[in-house]
Amino acid sequence: MGRSSILSAIIFLFALFASTDGLYGPSSPVLQLTPSNFKSKVLDSNRVVLVEFFAPWCGHCKALTPIWEKAATVLKGVATVAALDADAHKSLAQEYGIKGFPTIKVFAPGKPPVDYSGARDVKPIAEFALQQIKQLLKDRLNGKTTEKTSDKTEQPNASVELTYRNFDDSVIKSKDLWIVEFFAPWCGHCKKLAPEWKKAANNLKGKVKFGHVNCDEEKSLMARFNVQSFPTILVFGADKDTPTPYEGGRVASAIESFALEQLETNMAPPEVTELTSAAVLEEKCGPAAICFVAFLPDILDSKADGRNRYLQQLLTVAEKFKRMPYSYVWAAAGKQLDLEKHVGVGGYGYPAMVALNLKKGAYAPLRSAFEVDQIIEFIKEAGRGGKGNLPLASTPTIETTEPWDGQDGQVMEEDEFSLEELMGDDTPTKDEQ
Repeated sequence: MGRSSILSAIIFLFALFASTDGLYGPSSPVLQLTPSNFKSKVLDSNRVVLVEFFAPWCGHCKALTPIWEKAATVLKGVATVAALDADAHKSLAQEYGIKGFPTIKVFAPGKPPVDYSGARDVKPIAEFALQQIKQLLKDRLNGKTTEKTSDKTEQPNASVELTYRNFDDSVIKSKDLWIVEFFAPWCGHCKKLAPEWKKAANNLKGKVKFGHVNCDEEKSLMARFNVQSFPTILVFGADKDTPTPYEGGRVASAIESFALEQLETNMAPPEVTELTSAAVLEEKCGPAAICFVAFLPDILDSKADGRNRYLQQLLTVAEKFKRMPYSYVWAAAGKQLDLEKHVGVGGYGYPAMVALNLKKGAYAPLRSAFEVDQIIEFIKEAGRGGKGNLPLASTPTIETTEPWDGQDGQVMEEDEFSLEELMGDDTPTKDEQ
C-alpha cells in the first residue's frame, strides 16, 4: 500500500471515529459540555439552555444530531443549545437521573430543569424554548430575580432535624409530603450532598417538607427504615407507612424536579370544611389566596341528600383547582348571619357563594347559578383578579355552632295542650255556669 493510501485510510478512520464517537464536531453550532464547563455554561447562565444528554452509540441520538444542530442555529442569540456525552461523563448524567437517550432538559435561571418530551423536530423544540423564555421574561417583569446574590449571610436550613422523639409527630402523622435524608457525618457522599440538600429544601420551603436524620445518633430510626448505606433518601408520601427510595441525581435541581412531581402525585384530596367557628375561618381562609364560602339551604329545605349533592359539587370544583392556593368552606343558611350580612347573602336565596380575601378585605359574589360549570368559571375569574370586587367593611363575627351530623333535619313538634291548661284557674266549672 502506498504512502498516500495509508494517509487516506488514517483520515477516513479518524473521520469515522469522530462521527460515531463525537456526534458534534468542533465547528458545530451546538455547545459541547463537559463536567468542567457545565456549571459556568448551564447552571450559572443567565439565559435559557437546552441540553441534550446523548450516547454516541445511540441510533436515536444520531438521528437527532442534524435537527439539534439546526435548532442551535435557529435559536442562536436567543437560547443556548448544548449537548453532553452521557456515556463519557456518566457521573454528571447520573446526577440528573438520565436513564435513556437522548434526554433533553431545559435549564432556566433560578429554576429546576424541565424535561422536553415533545416531537424531535426543529419547530416544536424552538417553540418549547420560547415558552421557557417568555416565562423567564414574565418573572423578571414581575420583579422575581433569578440572579445569584453574593449575600454572605448564612441562609437558614429549611431541612428539619429529625430524631426518634419528633419523627412520628412531624412526618408520620403529617399530611404533607416529606423527603428525608438518612446520613452519617463521616460519609463523603453525604458531605457532598449537604449544600445541595439545603438548597433544595430552602427553594421548596412551604411546598415540600425536607428532613434529615443523623444515623450515628439515631440507630433506632436507621433500623426502623432499613437504612443500609449513606446517604439514603426516602420519600414519605400519602402512605407514610411505606416510604419509597429516591434514586435520582444528587443535585438541588434534580431533587427539586423530583419533589415537585411527587407533590402532585401525593397531593392530599381537597377539603370542603363547615364553618363552625372563628378558628375555622382563620385556619382555612386566613392563609388562602382566595377562600370560597358557600351558603347552603337549611337542612329542612334541602334534606340530607340535597345538602350532600351541594357538597359534592364543591368537592368536584376543589379537585379541579387543587393545585391552586384556594380553600373552601360552607355554612348552612342563617348559621352565620353576620358573615351573610357582610357579604350581602340571604336576600336572593340559597345556595349562594362568595370569593373572600381576608388579607385584602374584599369579596365578590357568585352572580350565576350554583352549578359546577358556573362555579368553575367564577373561580377562574376570581383567580384572574375578579370583576366587581366589593370591600369588606369589617371582619365579620363568626358564631360557634354545632357541626352538621349528616342527618335530615327534625321538625320540632309543639306540645299539645288543653283549653283548661291555657286558661288555668279562670276556666269556669259546671257549678259556676
